[in-house]
Parts: sequence; C-alpha cells; structure tokens
Amino acid sequence: MHPAASGRPQRSRAAAFLALTKPRIIELLLVTTVPTMLLAAGGLPSPWLVLATLVGGSLAAGSANALNCYVDRDIDARMDRTRERPLVTGEVSPREAVVFGVGLGVASVVWLSLLVNVLSAALALAAIAFYLFVYTLGLKRRTSQNIVWGGAAGCMPVLIGWAAVTGSLAWAPLVLFGVIFLWTPPHYWPLSMRYARDYSSVDVPMLGAVERPGLVARRILAYSWAMVACSLLLVPVASTGPVYTLGAVVLGAWFLVEAHALRRRARRADASPEPVATAGAMRVFHVSISYLTLLFVAVGVDPFVPWW
Repeated sequence: MHPAASGRPQRSRAAAFLALTKPRIIELLLVTTVPTMLLAAGGLPSPWLVLATLVGGSLAAGSANALNCYVDRDIDARMDRTRERPLVTGEVSPREAVVFGVGLGVASVVWLSLLVNVLSAALALAAIAFYLFVYTLGLKRRTSQNIVWGGAAGCMPVLIGWAAVTGSLAWAPLVLFGVIFLWTPPHYWPLSMRYARDYSSVDVPMLGAVERPGLVARRILAYSWAMVACSLLLVPVASTGPVYTLGAVVLGAWFLVEAHALRRRARRADASPEPVATAGAMRVFHVSISYLTLLFVAVGVDPFVPWW
C-alpha cells in the first residue's frame, strides 16, 4: 500500500523506522529495567551503567519488534489496528526492515558486551531470538497459548537489568520475571477480546478471538491471582521494606477487583446472542499497564526507604 493510500500524511523516514521498533512497548520494558537495577544495587547504581543498559536494552527490543513487523507484514495489512505500520504503508521496504532489525540486534549485543557485561548481552540476544523464532514464527499463528509462552521475551529486561549490576542472576530477578510472565496474559488477552474480529479475520488464534468471553475472563482471573501471589514472593526473597510490601498488596487488590469485574461482565456477554467481546475488556488492559508501572516504581523506591 502506498502511503498516500492510507489517507494521512507520510511520515519522515526516521519516524517510519522508529515506528518499526514499537516505541510504546519499549517504554514499558524500560520501566521494569531501571527499578530492577536499583533493587540489585540496593540504591543508586552508576548513572552511566544505567544509561548503557537502557540503550542496549532499547536496541534489543527495537530489533525484535522490527523483525516481528517484517514477519507479520501480511496480516498487519489486513488488520484495522495495524494497517498503518510502515511496512504496510510502504514507507519502509521489507529488505530495509530486515537490515534495520538485524543491525539493531547486532548493535545491542556489541554495545552491552563492551559497555555492560557479557551476561547482559547474552540475555538480550536470547530475548531477540525467543521473540522472533519462538513467538512470532513458532507460536503466534498456531496456538491460543501463544502470548503465554511468547510473553517470556518481554520478561527479559529484569534479568538484563539485574545482570548489568551484579554480573549474575539470583532469585529476586527470577521472581520479577515471574510477575511479568504471569502479568502478560491478563494484559494482552483483554486486547484480543476487543480486537477479536481483527484476529479472526487473519486466522491468528489469540484466546480472545477463539473462545467465549466467559472462558477468557476466567483465565485472566486465574493468571491475575497467580501474578499477585508471585509479586508477594519478592518480600521474603529480596527482604523488601514497607514501600514495596504495601504497594504490592494495594496494587494487587486493585487489579483483582478489576479482573473479577471483567469476569462478571463476561458472564453476561456469554448470554448474548453473539458474544464476540465484552464491555470493560480495555479497562483491564489499561489498568494492567498502570499496575505494572506502579509496582515497579515501588520496587525502585523501596531500597531508598529505611526499614527498621
């Protein structure tokens, strides 16, 4: 599709390539990296180390997202919510997208190896490979559990952040990995409920597109309870203080209230003639972003508050 056919002004070349990296997703990944580094350091690590880790992590995430756009360009062209992506509009060619994505990946590994450490670079490479080969090429178009296992790639920033500070891994970052892993389905499945027709039109079996709202909401609720329980594990594992402990309890309760409300609405949607989606799904999607952001703010602030 030519850019003019989309009915909007063409982006600059730089803006088109930036759009390939899905910067809003990168923002959320970075929100989890810095607090993890603060927790690992028990305070403020070197600002240069934080900057180097963020740059390397952003390059890695941008690489994975650009290559994802290349693989999914056929279905992106047929879905309403993705048809403005640069590969669909023709602002970036498929070859340019591959070169750009691979280049970002190489740059991230070299950058982290030289300026942070080899472990963080290896974890970044693993995240790129997992997102591209396991999720995008392996799972996305084959199973409704795609986002469950594919979401593991989005958990890697906490491991990268911890490894950047300590040069190793420990139970605390693995607990945080678990929190994000369990958070991903309650975050993404409401979106798949909202865009069920989009996913059905391209035969991508996102859970919200292939199951009734009641079942999807039950799964969301189950993962939400598991996520909150996992978040509380950080208290004994990392000896967190009152800021994180109170934050995890209050934020967890808030999220569970929203998940239960979605479950009630989904029951009513199941009783309708054509329950394609259910009201309130996007509310849970937006609440999930706030939940994760505020939880990791608590992770980052906690080391600076004395605990007697």
